[in-house]
Amino acid sequence: MLYNALMLMSKIIRLLPYDVLLFLGRVLGNLYYLLVKKQRERAVLQMMPALNISESEARQKVRASFVNLARNMLDILYMPNLNEKNLSKYIEIDHLERMRMALMEGNGVVVLTGHIGTWEWLSAAFTLNGLPVTAIAKLQPNAEYSRALDDLRATIHVEIFNRGTNELRAAGRALKEGKILGFLADQDAGPGGAFIKFLGKTASTPMGPAVFSRRFNAPVVPAFIIRKPDGRHLVKIGEVMHFEDTGDTDADLLRFTEKMTKILEDVIRENPTQWLWFQKRWNTPPEMKKTNKHHTVRTRKKSSEVHDEHTE
Repeated sequence: MLYNALMLMSKIIRLLPYDVLLFLGRVLGNLYYLLVKKQRERAVLQMMPALNISESEARQKVRASFVNLARNMLDILYMPNLNEKNLSKYIEIDHLERMRMALMEGNGVVVLTGHIGTWEWLSAAFTLNGLPVTAIAKLQPNAEYSRALDDLRATIHVEIFNRGTNELRAAGRALKEGKILGFLADQDAGPGGAFIKFLGKTASTPMGPAVFSRRFNAPVVPAFIIRKPDGRHLVKIGEVMHFEDTGDTDADLLRFTEKMTKILEDVIRENPTQWLWFQKRWNTPPEMKKTNKHHTVRTRKKSSEVHDEHTE
């Protein structure tokens, strides 16, 4: 029932002019802001100290972030309309050559990104330019919703590895085959994460990008999709980074993770209305930290350091 409803909504939304979609997103986002008190208040409370702003300013920015979220959700339903010929109408890409050069190294590419902008469309920016994209997707609580989301992703040619299906083995194989593996590295990573400062407060941080980069000698490329004032999108691709091995595995992984976290943090500070402020980013206190030695990835065994985080 839900699957059919979502796919029907997608068909209807795809008939609308994109500017109408943006207007609808504004209406729905403002309505969502008014109705969902728990998420709204959590977002405000987390934004104030992170950005060092007043409550009134935080509420204004959080409202704008809810509008962007509603537009993002509508974008996902609209996604089957994207193709190689019309991509530039919706998405501008800055420094695509950096991604191409990283892929030419032959070890795949780990993409560092986060829940910023319409992150599902970030994959489209690459696949519709002929680049192979893979992702580990967290199954949604509702199986029909997961199925609909996977089918919508399939329209932009993204290869999905669902959690609980030997996804780490598949992800490693994707890198060996020279493909892109994307990580949403801005969520709470649980006790197995790296506890470092994020937006002014210690947070359990995913180490997956650093771990996979080290294990498969894959370059890391920061890439983020930002909604422009006109409602369209800009993909910003950062400088190619490589894991630096000094012989101290734990220290090297931590240092690389800190470097990548700073990049994420800077993008959020520059675009505060485009991040999911109500997510439970600081949910795991430092005292819950595991003391595992050497955060390595074994494709035949799911290590908690990687499995606890969300990749896309």
